[in-house]
Parts: sequence; C-alpha cells; structure tokens
Amino acid sequence: MSKKRQRRNAPPPLRRPETREIAVAQVSDKYSDYPSNGLNPIRLAEIFREADTGDVLRQVELFEDIEEKDPHLFSQLQTRKNAVTGLDFEIIPFGDEPRDKEIADFIAEQLESIESFEEVETDLLDAIGKGFAVSEILWGFEGTRVTVQEIKSRHQKKFFWDALDDSFKVRTQEAPEGILLPENKFIIHKYKARSGHPSRAGILRVVAWMYLFKNYDIKDWVSFAEVYGLPLRLGKYQPGAGEADKLALIQIGADAAGIIPDGTTIDFITTEKSGSIDLYERFARYCDEQISKAILGQTLTSDSGGGSYAQSKTHNDVRHDLTVADCKALASTLRRDLIRPLCIFNFGENKRIPRIRFDCEESEDLMQTANILGLLIEKTGLRVPVSYLYKKFSIPEPEGSEGFDDDRLGIYSPIIQ
Repeated sequence: MSKKRQRRNAPPPLRRPETREIAVAQVSDKYSDYPSNGLNPIRLAEIFREADTGDVLRQVELFEDIEEKDPHLFSQLQTRKNAVTGLDFEIIPFGDEPRDKEIADFIAEQLESIESFEEVETDLLDAIGKGFAVSEILWGFEGTRVTVQEIKSRHQKKFFWDALDDSFKVRTQEAPEGILLPENKFIIHKYKARSGHPSRAGILRVVAWMYLFKNYDIKDWVSFAEVYGLPLRLGKYQPGAGEADKLALIQIGADAAGIIPDGTTIDFITTEKSGSIDLYERFARYCDEQISKAILGQTLTSDSGGGSYAQSKTHNDVRHDLTVADCKALASTLRRDLIRPLCIFNFGENKRIPRIRFDCEESEDLMQTANILGLLIEKTGLRVPVSYLYKKFSIPEPEGSEGFDDDRLGIYSPIIQ
C-alpha cells in the first residue's frame, strides 16, 4: 500500500484541549453591591428588566443576598440540591462492544479521580435557583491521555448574554468586554423552571417576590415587638422634685431596678395586641409555604403543621419527581460538557459517548421484595436471572469459587437462570 493511501486511511489526529485558564477568579468577584438593601417592588422590577437584556450581574447578586438573609429559603434550596448530590452514579457504556466498555471504564476512572465531585455537582446545581451555573475544566495530561486536573466553579456575574446576538460570553481580565466561551472548556448547566430565556428561568426569579413581601412583614413585626414587647413604664414625681429624682426614674426604665424617693410612683401600662402578632406570623408562614411550593413542589415535609400520612406521601412523590428531573438534567449536562470532550480528546469518538446515570430510584422494602420473588419462584416457576438478583439486592457477584454452589441453593437452583 502506498504512503499516500496509508495517510488517507489513517484515523484523524486527536483534538487537543485548551489548557489555559480562561475565567480566572478575581478578588473583586467576592464583593457585591448588596442590591437587596432597601429593596422595593420598583427596584426589583428594574433588576429583572436589566437581566432581561442579558446583563444578569445585579440579578445574581440579589439572589445571593436573599439566600443569605432568608434561612427558610436557604434550607429549601439545600434540600433540593442535597437530594441529588447524595446519590450514587454509574457510567453506562454506549453499547456492548469492547471499545464501548473501555471508554466507559476510562470515564468512570476520571470522574472518580476528581476530588470532591459532590462539590462540583453542588456548584452546578446552583442553576436551580439562579437559572444557570458555569464551571471551568482545567485539562491536563498523563502520558498520552488527556485528563481532568480540576473543575472550578465560576461566579455567574462574570457571564452575560450579548444584547446584539444573544451569544453567551464571559468577562476576563484580558477582555472585560467579554469573549465567546471556548469549545470543550466550560460545563454550563441550565435549569428551566419554566419556558423562556435562561436568565429568567431560575426558581429565585419567582421566589424573589415572596421574599420581598416577607421582608416587609418581618420589618414591621420587629418594629411591633420593639413597641409592644415591653410594657410602657410611666414614672410620676412630686412637684419640686430635683433632677436626681427624675434621673432615678429614667434609669429604672433601662435597668428595671433602682431607688426612688418616697411619694414617687411608677405605673406599668400594658396593651393586648395578639391579633396583630398573629397577622404578622400568619403572613410570614404563608410566604414560607409559597417558597416551599416553588422550590420543593410541596409544603408538608418542609413546614410544621397538620396533614395526613396520605397527603405527606403524595407530596413526597411530587418532590421525588423533581429529584428525578434534576438528576436527568445534570446527567445530560455532564455527558455533553465533560464526558463528550474526554471521549473526543482521548478516543476521537464523538458519537459512542457513554451515559452517566444517578441512582434516583426510591428505596423499597427489600424484605418484601425477597418474599414476593421467593413466592413467585416457588409457586409459579418464574425464571429469574441471577444478574437481576445481584443488582436488585446490591450484592457483589462472586468470583471464581467464592460463594455457595448450586446444590446449596436448594429448590431455587433449577428455576434460576
């Protein structure tokens, strides 16, 4: 065969990754203008309109603020994220060919070698609240293999959508006006709480209004507590009392103890405002319930209160649906922006990409499952693959002569295949 034909039949050279760090974190990234200070409906609408043009800087800073200031909202978002980060995952080969298994094993090895991969997941799941989240991949080399050295989260304020063509760009030290994101360099996770532009798709876009109204309520509640939390202490002094006598009355108001001349009196005036207290608390709880509905899809498992077991079970099912959706969305992002580049750089493969699957199935009663399987096998002769049983009960398959032989399986051995 001629050299020209050999060159024509040779596989294309493998692509090489961009090894430079693009969106380098800057000291200024940790500072914020705290747009939630003095927040009112007009200012909130202005921040949202600004984000609609593609500049999401003030919006993501606002979302950070309200996460820090509202413990209930923070707790609900953490619950939503932890429902995913606490799950195991597996890499599934694209097909049954030996090369597919080789690629899947390499991908699994790479993901397992990433320190604190749960933190990478948490950073990407920040898109649930803010609409999008971006992490930068720092590529490296081990021999001839392209590997993942580190994955660094990048603050959303560094990114924006160009108002002219709606292209997604990043601000860098060299190009503060923004540049297009290099291919196979960033993991971009987007969450669509509803249809529309990603800048408007985050859950906190909806929750921000409840936060605003609840913030007004809490401020009024605190002012109310300052006025009516302690009874009014009214001091009365005799005509001709000296300045020392008057000062003694004032100090009693602050210290709740003191010495006053004979003939001087103090009256404690109390007012009953239980209706106002209930109103403030009910409204705050109402806002919390709406926040829970928006983030978790339910309220019974996140707020104290009544509710039957059947109602709680139904609400938990809704929450599980959200967890499954979050797992599928994150798996799709990781496959597109992390697993696919690894396959391209190391195998030149752009089609037979393995999948990542999170174990998001609800736990079941294994004892009940074992009893049902035993009954079906014994009474009906149901044939059950051994591989299914190992997987179902998370039992490692024996190697070589490990484990029981067929004779010790008893009545089950003839009908298990």
